Amino acid sequence: MVISPADELANIAEVTVVAPDRNRSGASNSLTLHSPLRVRRVEERRYFVNGTPSDCVHLALAGFLDEDPDIVVSGINHGANLGDDVIYSGTVAEGRFLGLPAIAISLVGRHAVNFKTAARVASDLVTKLQQNPLAGDIMLNVNVPDVDYDDLQGIESTRLGFRHRAEAMIKEKDPHGRSIYWIGPAGEGQDNGVGTDFEAIARGVVAVTPIKVDLTRHEMLPDLKDWLAS
Repeated sequence: MVISPADELANIAEVTVVAPDRNRSGASNSLTLHSPLRVRRVEERRYFVNGTPSDCVHLALAGFLDEDPDIVVSGINHGANLGDDVIYSGTVAEGRFLGLPAIAISLVGRHAVNFKTAARVASDLVTKLQQNPLAGDIMLNVNVPDVDYDDLQGIESTRLGFRHRAEAMIKEKDPHGRSIYWIGPAGEGQDNGVGTDFEAIARGVVAVTPIKVDLTRHEMLPDLKDWLAS
């Protein structure tokens, strides 16, 4: 049985789940703008939405819930969100939230099974935030090794690494003889040295990376200004 953070967080907080009704990995920040969203209540304080992860957060915070939550916990993503994965990740995008820092949590491994470990890590971090809040303009991207909770080798702050180029597309034919393509597996870590999320995971350590929404390369602004004026 897959364990969600809600199962663990319910022990320390009142939890409302607003989640996509299917796997939406790779949706990033996409919003459903040209068709309506439908919400299905599956039980008390548990809702499924026929949209993307970002749709779920926008819906929840823009009028669907009677009160804004104190924090958003996104995941558990079935697979890593390491390095530049965060650009494409629906799980990470869902975590953007103003207030207390949001948490996006992923269990590393294509066939990962230790969801309870990731759920307990999420609960640990929310408890820590309750006791000692961080700045509200960041989110925490958390990657958890696929091991039993007692076998974790610690938890560390890390920076995002960087992957090698993804593997080649997989070309096949559909039943009508037309070409179809599958996205190839993500590349291995290229920038995976000491201090990166890749390196921490390799040692069996939970990797916690602070992320900000502002993607501006601020140090380049003066040079870009001069270049545009030239």
